Amino acid sequence: MAEFYLVRHGQASFGSDNYDQLSPLGHQQARWLGEYFAERDMGFDALITGDLVRHQETGAGICEGLGVQLPVDIQPGLNEFDFHSIVDAYLAQHPDQAPPEGASAAAFYKALKTAMTHWRDDSLTGDLPETWQMFADRVAAARAHIQSHYSERDRVVIVSSGGAMAMFMKQVLQAADETVVELNLQIRNTSVAHGFFNRKVVRLAGFNNVPHLDRTDRLDAITYF
Repeated sequence: MAEFYLVRHGQASFGSDNYDQLSPLGHQQARWLGEYFAERDMGFDALITGDLVRHQETGAGICEGLGVQLPVDIQPGLNEFDFHSIVDAYLAQHPDQAPPEGASAAAFYKALKTAMTHWRDDSLTGDLPETWQMFADRVAAARAHIQSHYSERDRVVIVSSGGAMAMFMKQVLQAADETVVELNLQIRNTSVAHGFFNRKVVRLAGFNNVPHLDRTDRLDAITYF
């Protein structure tokens, strides 16, 4: 079977005017992951990413750490859902739930978790970029593309975002929709979900691992946003 390493992007720029770019730590996390692969002599046949800047920068950092340039396969279906729009729609209906100004990232993510539940249940109003089902369908299409375009001898590294990765795993495991909401907020930056696939099936072997950060001098580099 073919082998995949599904990676969440490095730490992005939460709280800045442009979230869709890696922080200095995010760039370092990606390079460290590439170095980890290189130290184990792990070659890859392709880099598959969404088309977000943070995906592209993470893929570039992994390649830098590996010391190679991989063929790049851009799949927008791997992009994150528009979480700002989802949270804004929820808070427009429930303004009393808005985090106070200057609140921590944890307060925002609490609102996001509740907003995702309302989005899943189709109870949000307003002009949203996509429905929950549209999100699920495009992630499934990206996964089908990967299964159909790579041979059983290939090893690929895939860069995506927390929500899309959670939907990917929900579909692979045939789990409930609630799984997406729960997993989304647990996935660490540059963590790896490892597994195998062919044209018929995807099998998950590991989830949310950060072996390149799991050492005493890098524990502070384990991040979630």
